[in-house]
Parts: sequence; C-alpha cells; structure tokens
Amino acid sequence: MEIEKKITALREELQHHNYQYYVLDNPEISDYDFDMKLKELQELEEKHPEFNDPNSPTQRVGGAVTKNFATIVHEYRMYSLSNSYSKEELQDWETRIRKLVDGDIKYTCELKYDGASMSLTYEKGELVQAVTRGDGFQGDDVTNNVKTIRSVPLKLRGDYPEKFHIRGEIVLPFEGFAKLNAERVENGEEPYANPRNTASGSLKLQDSAEVSKRPLDCLLYNIAGENLPISSQYESLEKARDWGFKVPAESELKNNIDEVLEYINYWDIHRHDLPYETDGVVVKVNDFSQQEELGYTAKSPRWAMAYKFKAEQETTKLNKITYQVGRTGAITPVANLEPVQLAGTIVKRASLHNADQIEKLDIREGDKVFVEKGGEIIPKIVGVDFKQRDQESQPTIYATHCPECGTELERNEGEAQHFCPNYVGCPPQIIGRMEHFVSRKAMDIDGLGKGTIEILYYNGIINNYSDFYYLTYDDIIGQERWLDNEEAGIKKEGELQVKLGQAIYALSQGWGSITRADSEKIGAEIVQLEELFSLNIAEVEAVDEKKFKRFLNELNSAMQRVDVSAYTSMEDCVSVNLLIDLKFPDHQENQPAKEALKNADYIDELLRNESFQHYPKFDDFITKISDRSRISIQKKTTENILNSVEESKKRTFDKVLFALGIRDVGEVSARKIAEHFGNIDKLMEASVEELIELRDVGERVAASITEFFTDEENLKIVNRLREKDLQFEMEEKETASNKLEGLSFVVSGTFSISRNELKKHIEENGGKNLGSLSKSTSYLIVGEKMGPSKKVKAEKEGIKMISEKEFFKMIE
Repeated sequence: MEIEKKITALREELQHHNYQYYVLDNPEISDYDFDMKLKELQELEEKHPEFNDPNSPTQRVGGAVTKNFATIVHEYRMYSLSNSYSKEELQDWETRIRKLVDGDIKYTCELKYDGASMSLTYEKGELVQAVTRGDGFQGDDVTNNVKTIRSVPLKLRGDYPEKFHIRGEIVLPFEGFAKLNAERVENGEEPYANPRNTASGSLKLQDSAEVSKRPLDCLLYNIAGENLPISSQYESLEKARDWGFKVPAESELKNNIDEVLEYINYWDIHRHDLPYETDGVVVKVNDFSQQEELGYTAKSPRWAMAYKFKAEQETTKLNKITYQVGRTGAITPVANLEPVQLAGTIVKRASLHNADQIEKLDIREGDKVFVEKGGEIIPKIVGVDFKQRDQESQPTIYATHCPECGTELERNEGEAQHFCPNYVGCPPQIIGRMEHFVSRKAMDIDGLGKGTIEILYYNGIINNYSDFYYLTYDDIIGQERWLDNEEAGIKKEGELQVKLGQAIYALSQGWGSITRADSEKIGAEIVQLEELFSLNIAEVEAVDEKKFKRFLNELNSAMQRVDVSAYTSMEDCVSVNLLIDLKFPDHQENQPAKEALKNADYIDELLRNESFQHYPKFDDFITKISDRSRISIQKKTTENILNSVEESKKRTFDKVLFALGIRDVGEVSARKIAEHFGNIDKLMEASVEELIELRDVGERVAASITEFFTDEENLKIVNRLREKDLQFEMEEKETASNKLEGLSFVVSGTFSISRNELKKHIEENGGKNLGSLSKSTSYLIVGEKMGPSKKVKAEKEGIKMISEKEFFKMIE
C-alpha cells in the first residue's frame, strides 16, 4: 500500500505542477525537477503495473497508434457562429436580440482563436473522450492524440460536475510553429503552410508519440451538459479555470454594446502581441436563461456573434488569369500572383469569383493589385493600383470556352458564374464529383484522395463514382502517373525561377553529372549562378571535385554564348529562360518556344508544349528542374481503398444522397430531404411542388433534384450503386407508441432528466421536437428556470404549456 500511496502522491504533485505551468503560467519548480519526478513515476509504474491509470501524467508521452479514427456523434451539436464584419452589423444584431429578451443584457467577449475546434468529455473528473468538430453533428475520436497536449487536464481539480462536455480550440503558438518549420527545413522537408492547418493535421496523425512532439496548446471557452452549477457564460469560464482548464485570460464581461466595441478596438490593435493566431472577437449573451430564450437558427446560436477583424492587405503583381472548373461545371477565374507574404502564409493565387467581379475591378494581367486575407481561407483581390498600370494594358476578355474540354461556356440568367455544360465529358467535373463522393462528410472513403482518383481516371480504370464499388485489387495495384509539382517553380518579374540546387543538378547532367544531394549542397553556398566560378569547392563537404570542375568547364563554354545580364534571376534562384538557353542554344531562334516560356506559370506546363518536343532530352531536363516524381499505388493503399469502399456501404441514406453531388443540395438539406421522403424512390417520384413544400428547399434546389433524377446517365449510376447494396432508405426509428403523432413540442428549462432524454421520449412516441416556438407548436413543456419571454410568447400564440409530469401522463 505504501507504493500505491507514493504513486498517487507523485501523480497529484505532477498534475499540480502541470496546472501551474501550462494553465497559470506560474511554474513552482524547474523543468529539470519536473522531469526527474516524472521519470521516478514512470519507473514505479513499470515495476507495479497493477496500479495502472490511463490518465496518469506519464501517459502524455503518447505511443498509441490509431489507424482509423472512430466517428462519434456529438451529444450536443457544435454549432458554427454567425459572422459580422463591421461595427454596424454588430449593433444591428444587438438591436434584434433586445427585441426578443427582457431585461438588461450583459456580454462575454472572447478572442476568436484560429485553431482546430475540439470537444472534450469528462466523467467523474477524468478525460474520457476528445472529438473533433467534424460537421457539427459528429466528429472523429482523437482522444489518444489530445491526451498528449500538456494544457489538457487528464484529471480535474475542485468541485466539478459528474459529467460535462467542454469545447475549445487546439492551437499551435507562433513560436512552436516557427521551431517546427525550422526543423523541417533542416531535414530537407517542406515547411508547413500555417499554424491552424498544422494543428488540425497533427490531431489526425496515427502515432500519438509524434503528436506529443508538437507544441500544441488547448484553449477552452464553452461548457455543455445537463443541470450544470453555472448560470452564465462568464461564470462558466471562471469555473472551468478552477477545475484545471486553460481558459483565455483575455475574456472579459461587458455591461453593454459600447463596452463590447471598446474591447474590439483594443484587441484589433493588440492582437499581434498574442502568441496565437486570432481573427476576431466572439460576443456572447452572458446570461444562460437569456441564451435559451434566444435559441438557435438552423446553423448558429442567436445569442452569439463573431466579429471578424479587418483583413490584412498587401500589394503584388497579377501575372496571369487562369480558369478552374468545379465539379458542378462552375468556372472560377483565378489570379496567379507574384508570391507575397500575407497573414502568416505565402500567397500565390487568389479567387476572382466571376466575370462581373473582373469587370467591376477592371482587373488586367500585369496590374499591381491589393490582396486581402481575413477570415476567409482563400485570399481575394479587392482592388487595383491604377497609378502603376501599364498604359498599353488591355481589358480582360473573359473565357468563352472551357479551359479543360473546350466546350462553349454558358451563363444562366440571374446567375453570376459561367458554366461548362459538358457534364459527362469534362475531366475536372468528373474528378470533382468523385472527390466529393469520397469526402469525409459524404461516403468517407479513405485512400481515394485527389491524386489517386486522377491516376485511376486518367489511366481509364474509373469514369464515375459508381465504379469505386466494382474495383478489384488488380485494377488498382501498380497504377502510376507523373505527379505535378507546382511548387517547384515560381514566377518573378515575368520569368519562371527555379532553386539553385535543382538548376545545378539539371544543368550538370551530361556535363559532369553531379548528384542531386551534391547539387543541393553547392546551391546552399551561393546566391547567384555566376558565383559557382569563385566557389572553393574543397570547402563544400563530400562533393566530387572532379565532376564539379568538368561541370564548370561546360557551363563556362555555354555562358560565352549567352548574355546572362539579360535575364532576371532572384536570390537563390535561376531564371528558367536562362537555363534553357544554356542547355538548348537552338531555343533562342524558336519564337513559339519563347512565347510558351513567357506564358507558362509553372515549369510543368512546358512539358505539354509542342514547341519544345524536337529538343533531345528536353522532357528529362524539365522533369529534373521541376522536381517531378512518378507516383505508384502500392499494396497497402490498394488494400485500404478496397476495405474502405466496402465499409462505406454502411453509410446512411442522407450521406449517400449528399454524396451524389446534386447541384445546390448541401449536407443539411440532404439530411432533411432524406428524413422527409424516407427512400430514394419516393424522392425520385416527387414533383417540384412537393419538394418546395419541404422547409429549406426552394425552387432552385427542387429544380436541381428533379433535373438530376431525370438524367438517364445519373439513373444508370444510381442503379449501379443500388446493385452494390448502398443505403437508399432511411432506417425507421423505433417508436414506443404513436400517442404523440402529429404533435410538436418545445422543451424549455431544467427537468428531473436531461432535455435530450425528454426529447427522445417525444420522438419515441411519434412526436416532433422544434427548436423555437411558432404557431405550429402544439405544446411547450415548462421546466424550472425557463425564461419569462418564452411564457409570454406561448400565451400570445395560444400554445398550451404543460409540466414534465403532465407530459409523462400523455405517454402512459
């Protein structure tokens, strides 16, 4: 028993120090002393496994391997927030909610951290589950990975509820992100794009030991559960901090909207002093009873609003406008930019949205443009610096034909975007529909990413998403394709550039043939190609001097023919024009080839240009400077695809319906449509009028559904899916009785059981739950602490109010 007491005491001591260091930022002992105590506990636990505890501080080091993350349904939905982008919008929101609730309204202001949303579940003071936000209804179980994050308490302190969920963000501090990227660059790996994506990706790593090496942090701000000992948002933050959670210290309680605006103004200036990415402020009605009165819309709580800080802006050059084709055939113009640092990431492209936007901005190739990146993931161009415009520039003429299949584009009246009508034969549409079908929110098929789908499609193995269910092992194994690498070259001042190491490697082939590894070492010692001639190669570790001297002789001869000063080469880079002139001197007289070079945005584009086809070994040269590689589908991936395709047959009808990719039918509407009609046969028979009667289905969605199911090709695909036993019918919910059939209920207040259990009783007896009161509500079930405005509204609408006891009499 002495050993057990010692182990328990060490665990409690380490948990205390963990709290002091990671939550309060007030360490009481040195890192060395902490590590020594942790080591002592590890040794004791190894000698006495009978005292094992999954939430011991020693379990944070990771080691568990998760190959497939289980999907978990959230007990309480994780809603998204409505956004506002101006003070006026925020004030309008405050005006709206004042009309819906009685009394003074106080607000809790919290910074909006840019991370990966997470829900943690605690029972009896211990962490039992960590689930990603997912689609808000369900997410992935990443418990083993989250346990490695030091600021996530495995055991709670003080007087906490029996069970509750706490939500927040997993973030990666700037300092940790920079250190992580420095290590990747040192190891010859590509740096990560931004902290948010890195944090999110870390949570899905299979080995939790790898996750434990990443300096992730967890900031928590929302508690969900039944009969909790809290009555306001700000109180919940204080309680959470007492229980051992890291709650942002920047959160504040404000008495009115003017104080809220002062808070926003302060943090708009000082947000850059914080160690994390933030993109706004979240304003919440503080009082929980007022929150309940306000309720929710289909997507977000009415009692909260996110204010987005003004986007960061930079100026750069628009090199070229290209066009992308989406899975529905929608054409999106894309601005290809000179790389610019913006909001923590390198921006090379921005969406131009549609023809109207291009005309409105009067944007032209060669313009200096203003680029913004705010709350949006994709940057956008907001204006043109007309003072710097070339006087000879010409207005942009929008594409008239599909850039992929050549079909003439169409634009429907009243719609902003042009469309390619070649639904059946346009490759990006076909591939896009297949990508959508296998996505996480649809059929959730592992192994079939965009690259793999493209290999199978371009090699003639698949033509539509029904083909996934007819694939065999031999169809997939060994299929290969060149992998395009758009990051291998960048455009600057109108010329493609390539890194020095790649340039030396490509040039030296046949001129000494320096290895790729040695080429990278040499490239790291210089900033311009001409510096090779003054480089002391003996000082460059382990490089073959004989090969290097031969290369210099050949390069020197080639340079006698070329005026190097006529080319623009960035620091640490070489102009691709220069490289081609050095290696293929005939190119200088080839005007079509020069035009191709001028118009290419990426080195890989030159491989598909006929102007270069008669040059010996040109493709091999371009392959080397573009750092392309051939990818092949291996055994493990093949088996994963086949197993995941088979597993996907269990997905429910609403998921299958969403996966079909019917234009305008989103995830939420797919669920409602599936629940309403019950099976695909009834849906296919439904008229436009019947569809419009369904809430959230307007004329546009109804027309899209009808059009989809009258297309012969789509019907063939659906029939092929049915032959492979996909779910085209909703499972009927078991009902205890039909005593509440035709009746609708709103549940408000607290009861002897949880509200979720009460709602379950309603559904099990044939009734329907509503989110808010309306004329169609049959009963309001009244619990303790129900807001007064609910009662007023129920009386006004003539809705009958009953107690919990009266409700249960109804279903006896």
